[in-house]
Amino acid sequence: MAKKSGSILYKCSNCGYSQPRWLGKCPECGEWNTMEECIIDQTKITPGGRGSITQEKIKPVILSSVDAQDNTRYQTGIGEFDRVLGGGATKRSAILLGGEPGIGKSTLLLQTAASVSQGFGKGGKILYVSGEESPGQIKERADRLNLDVSGIQLLCTMRLEDCLDALDSINPLFVIIDSIQTIYSAEAGLVPGTVNQLKYCANEFISWVKERDSVLIMTAHVTKEGSIAGPKSMEHMVDTVISFERNDEDIRFLHAQKNRFGSIDELGIFTMSEKGLSPVLDPNSLFIIKRTDKQPAGVACTAVFEGTRVFLVEIQALTVPAKASISRIYSEKIDSGRVARVAAVLEKRCGICLSDQDIYVNVAGGVRLSESSIDAALAIALYSARTDLSVPADTTVFGEISLAGEVRPVSKSIQRIKASQNLGFVNIIAPENLSGVSFVTDIKSLIKTVFSK
Repeated sequence: MAKKSGSILYKCSNCGYSQPRWLGKCPECGEWNTMEECIIDQTKITPGGRGSITQEKIKPVILSSVDAQDNTRYQTGIGEFDRVLGGGATKRSAILLGGEPGIGKSTLLLQTAASVSQGFGKGGKILYVSGEESPGQIKERADRLNLDVSGIQLLCTMRLEDCLDALDSINPLFVIIDSIQTIYSAEAGLVPGTVNQLKYCANEFISWVKERDSVLIMTAHVTKEGSIAGPKSMEHMVDTVISFERNDEDIRFLHAQKNRFGSIDELGIFTMSEKGLSPVLDPNSLFIIKRTDKQPAGVACTAVFEGTRVFLVEIQALTVPAKASISRIYSEKIDSGRVARVAAVLEKRCGICLSDQDIYVNVAGGVRLSESSIDAALAIALYSARTDLSVPADTTVFGEISLAGEVRPVSKSIQRIKASQNLGFVNIIAPENLSGVSFVTDIKSLIKTVFSK
């Protein structure tokens, strides 16, 4: 008689022998106290139709008795990628990498697989699953990038069952799925990319990796708005969500939108060339423009924190008379609401008219800025653009501006000051009464200090 779904079975944790009743000693291997209570789930069929799944019955435990998880990480060998992941890829974790077409997701993951395989040796502990490209295309990319791929096993398929069979037979330590939108299972229909397919296939991969000391990386398509295509629940299922973006040139930015094993403030910066993605070791070279002549109006420099690093960035502003009765703000790299707020404070507290101007704001290098410390530099750039007065080239400024016109202190001021001094800025203006710093308390004193000459 067939057992019903949900019935109990006792399975030996040593040899796998099972029977319907508990025994103190396993009759197959002779070990004592190894029979564990399991549940038979006939509604869940294993890949290839190999029968129902037997799962160990989970029971509640006292939280204080639980051993903390050993978050041992695998180093990818790519410093900027490890930085964004929080120091490396954590075992038993699932990572979702999203980015627009052609940005370099497959290139990054192929370079990562080749780098990781050097540490694992040539035992085939890397499985690269591609549902978008043929083996010849992937090998051609590897040859162009001059990568050693002898330790990578390649599987080009779109069927989930083929992927799970390969996972069970190879038992890899590093799994790459490129991309999850191309994988389908007959259990969820025959059309890839549907909501049910994405949730079902992603859950199967994540369930497999959570039971082993492996790492799973899945690439994902994005919508026109830049968000990951598919159900939002897929982002909840994984441990880390990483966004891959680009500026107008060959610069790529990698940052985490969610990370259970590290900070989401870290920023990875790469340049794309014929040889693949190369980490940028000196980000300030991208964001600070070296000029030999006078600095133009509308430009101000500030020090910002991205994770554990300090960057010196250049904020650029331009004001022109509004072409319509309503002025507009054009700002992609800084939130337009922040620009409008700082402009309103300038108009109210300093008497400079910006309400009849169209305002354009940009950040050199294309990096997005969101922290409040950029308020002071943004105000200086707007004032400089409106009055056509240039900011001295050796000046950097940081601080948060309140609606009352106060310049408020920000965190990690000492690190910002040191980074500014190391790059040759001698006139540092901040709401901190420290040595080597011009101390300001409100937006009026900020304007007077910057433009005192």
